[in-house]
Amino acid sequence: MIKEHDRIVLKRDIPEKKLEAGDLGTVISIYQDGVGYTVEFMSLKGETIAIEDLYAKDVREINEGDVAHVRAAE
Repeated sequence: MIKEHDRIVLKRDIPEKKLEAGDLGTVISIYQDGVGYTVEFMSLKGETIAIEDLYAKDVREINEGDVAHVRAAE
């Protein structure tokens, strides 16, 4: 179960916000017992890239075998 302040993985591209599937975000708020989330996506230096309201189907928990990957947000 995803909780506030958990790191999550984006499951779909959001081109208008320059977000890609696989990007990591932090849950800021949870709506309707997990139907949706407000998620902040940040650069590795701590700069906010986007804050998005997303449905549960758009994100997933981090799995034990996941590997972080770096890309430019531009």
